[in-house]
Amino acid sequence: MTDIIQSIQQELIRSSDEKTIKTSQHFFKEKILTYGVKVPLVGKIAKEHFKLVKHLPKREILNLCSQLWATGYLEDSFIACNWSYFIHKDYDASDFSIFESWVEKHVNNWASCDTLCNHTIGTIVEQHPELISRLKAWTLSSNRWTRRAASVSLIIPARKGLFLDEIFEIASILLLDSDDMVQKGYGWMLKSASQAHQSEVFNFVMKHKAVMPRTALRYAIEKMPAELKAKAMAKS
Repeated sequence: MTDIIQSIQQELIRSSDEKTIKTSQHFFKEKILTYGVKVPLVGKIAKEHFKLVKHLPKREILNLCSQLWATGYLEDSFIACNWSYFIHKDYDASDFSIFESWVEKHVNNWASCDTLCNHTIGTIVEQHPELISRLKAWTLSSNRWTRRAASVSLIIPARKGLFLDEIFEIASILLLDSDDMVQKGYGWMLKSASQAHQSEVFNFVMKHKAVMPRTALRYAIEKMPAELKAKAMAKS
């Protein structure tokens, strides 16, 4: 299986370009490791190499994903996220602990966080709603990316109108978080929830707008009509 990882990395190195290497860092405040490969091409490489491993047992595929995460390279993390989502029909609740370990040990930027959480973790939580309690526990982490993960894992379920009570509970816990990455994360979660529950999210924002960081507030109301945005942004 080490040969597959090496093959992926060699393909990524061959596919890198100087412009992408130079511009990739501009999207991040923190230092990232990158081969310098455009995201669509990374997705193509992920699909092509998955053909070589799709016959393997789930645990072996997830172990390969763990090896990719451990390299620290942005593109390797994207491939791991793709592969773990490709097998989502085979998830059981116990797989959550593996995904949780990736968040805690390896996620160190918003792109890896959101790619993993929006799809892999969001899907397993939707399949096993009892795992919501694990997301709530993440809100108390000292790790900014784990706290962000607590909310961005619910982006897609929120768009479907799911888990509204839990979304408000998580947003309430994170409400006064001073980290802008966390504020943007729970604001995005509220914005997604507003697509199915506009009035409820608006009422939540109005209730808390006196203390809600403006960054989170702006994210939360982004999809709302102009008149609701004006009310939410108006100083009390």
